[in-house]
Amino acid sequence: MIEWTDEVAEAVDAGRPVVALESTIISHGMPYPQNVAMATEVEGIIREHGAVPATIAVLGGVPKAGLSADDLELLASDPTVVKASVRDLPTIIARGGHGATTVAATMHLANLAGIRVFVTGGLGGVHRGAETSFDISADLTELSRTPVCVVCAGVKSILDIGLTLESLETLGVPVLVDGSDVFPSFYSRGSGFPAPLRVDGPDEVARAMRAAWWLGLTSGLVVAHPIPEADEIPAAEMDPVIAQALADLDARGISGRDATPFLLGRIVELTDGRSLTANIALVRENARVGAEIAVRYAALQGQEQE
Repeated sequence: MIEWTDEVAEAVDAGRPVVALESTIISHGMPYPQNVAMATEVEGIIREHGAVPATIAVLGGVPKAGLSADDLELLASDPTVVKASVRDLPTIIARGGHGATTVAATMHLANLAGIRVFVTGGLGGVHRGAETSFDISADLTELSRTPVCVVCAGVKSILDIGLTLESLETLGVPVLVDGSDVFPSFYSRGSGFPAPLRVDGPDEVARAMRAAWWLGLTSGLVVAHPIPEADEIPAAEMDPVIAQALADLDARGISGRDATPFLLGRIVELTDGRSLTANIALVRENARVGAEIAVRYAALQGQEQE
């Protein structure tokens, strides 16, 4: 059912490094035309570091691993593209629609496509006020049951990071912070929470992936890589901005799948574009890190088969 590009299919079949990319960040995470430019650049970064990019989406009812330039343009500009989580995939496929995949849906399709490393910006999780709204991202459920390594810049800072980390612990998902003893918070290098587990570099991450799945864990792994210091917006600056965006969300009565796109867009407005610049910078960095992890993991798998 999944349609690969020739490049992705050949790489997966040969055991070469492949990195999955989500498509919601293109259609619902950034304005046009920065979104398509960012998507093209990130694919280039992954290639420069020795891996094959596989942007995941559903187009015309067909799940795809790897997209053409025309596909990326469609995702970036077509207003009919739906934000697609796992629960939405059957209906979108049945109707022949277009779906930009969230972290959860991208993980699910990447796993079906035989791809073990996935790069995104920020992880979803437990929303603030979830004790009454019960608003918890499907990303966490998918992480608990899908063996894919998710490279991110931490949990989106609009969420309740502490409760998200507690939930991941309960679900048995290894959460590794690359090169830091502090868990990052998307735009900022620190969140006020310690790293659940620390690793240093792609070799350690690749070995952890191999060990996790050798042990029979059915979960994914989170690799939180802090945004580069030169690009971060310190948490002390972001906290009041996020508080204002959340207040605006409540005032407008926005909830459900529309909440995160509204909040991210409002934060761009409140920071005069600085948050968008930071977002692009962290995605670039994660693409580099994810490609290096995929290269090391493919090498380990190749050694086992010799």
